[in-house]
Amino acid sequence: MDIHNRVIAITGAGRGLGRAIALSLASQGAVLALIDVNRTDLEVTEAELRSRDGRCALFVCNVAVESEVEATFAAIKEQFGTLHGLINCAGILRDGMLIKVKEGELQEKLSLAQWQSVIDVNLTGTFLCGREGAALMALGGQGGVIINISSIARAGNIGQSNYAASKAGVASLVVTWARELARHQIRVMGIAPGVFATDMTAAMKPEAMARMQQAIPVGTLGQGAQLAQTVQFILANDYLSGRIIDLDGGLRL
Repeated sequence: MDIHNRVIAITGAGRGLGRAIALSLASQGAVLALIDVNRTDLEVTEAELRSRDGRCALFVCNVAVESEVEATFAAIKEQFGTLHGLINCAGILRDGMLIKVKEGELQEKLSLAQWQSVIDVNLTGTFLCGREGAALMALGGQGGVIINISSIARAGNIGQSNYAASKAGVASLVVTWARELARHQIRVMGIAPGVFATDMTAAMKPEAMARMQQAIPVGTLGQGAQLAQTVQFILANDYLSGRIIDLDGGLRL
């Protein structure tokens, strides 16, 4: 798909990897619908895009709330008339061990609130935005592309029961939707990042960061621009659908 003048929605566009994707696609001439729960963050992304002559509109939305998602995609339809692409990038972490036992006594449990908050945003949010985005693309009659951002943690990772489960679900949606939506000329792909340079990793202690880098075969954290390059590759290659690309520098969990 040639993305020049095509309308692409990005969730989680207010910061981090979502912002990096937005900047990259704008440089290729895409028209962006930027979605995030935080307006201030969205406005920072917008300012960066505008400084580079990017074209965008902002949509404040909690992707875990059905009514907000429906209203947001209705507003995208009203403003742009159609939708050609969707990048499901919104996600949160609420890490914790399933249980903590010390000296024969249960000290702590992963709370239902921790579990549900991650499932709501990462999995339900992807489902809701994917559903509404697919409907716009199908009714628009021009096909489109949906890209879900999963994680290599989908295979399971210590202290991430909620996150791993949500990202495994996101990955399974890629295969399911690719099969369902092909009749509408909609391709669906996934990207599973490894450890990337974000606000969270920037706050790590130097010794923890060193250990993390040593565990990655290529010896460095991923960068937002590298994720954005992979998004561009998927959008451009019309024969890619129903697959997950592991973008992890050789790291395997």
